[in-house]
Amino acid sequence: MITYIVNFLKALNSNSKPSQIANSFCIGLILGFMPKNNLLWYILLVLFAFVRINKAGYFIMMLVGALIAPAADTLFDSVGYAVLTFQPLESCFSWLLDVPFVGFTKFNNTIVCGSLACGLICYIPLYVLLYFGIKAWRKHVAPAFNNSKLLKTVYQIPVIGKISEQVAKFI
Repeated sequence: MITYIVNFLKALNSNSKPSQIANSFCIGLILGFMPKNNLLWYILLVLFAFVRINKAGYFIMMLVGALIAPAADTLFDSVGYAVLTFQPLESCFSWLLDVPFVGFTKFNNTIVCGSLACGLICYIPLYVLLYFGIKAWRKHVAPAFNNSKLLKTVYQIPVIGKISEQVAKFI
């Protein structure tokens, strides 16, 4: 877990695009919200593994989403019920259930469907917020933090200096 955090902090200040980092967080949130006991989750996990995103941010946000999801299960259930009982889509959902192996995705479960819908609804606002937040971080916060007296003092502590040298070897 420490490596994911170090890689994520490194990516925040590196030359990687803010859109890749923001996208990784949003995708991680979608998968973090979804229950892990269905084929749909595994298909999306494998699919997103091949997308060009920051993997550290992806796994960190997946963990955060998984921690938030149990508290939001009632919301997911009601949103999933609304989506699954939406009259124009009912024939499509019943046709999908007749297709072999699609039932293993458990898309007809209200919590699975609702968590996917809530993750997709949260995608755009979270993406915009993170995109501009990362740009602000790189422009204002990171230079001020790197030049702060507190950080310079912390690096002068011998133990911290040795730890930062060891971490720098792995980065």
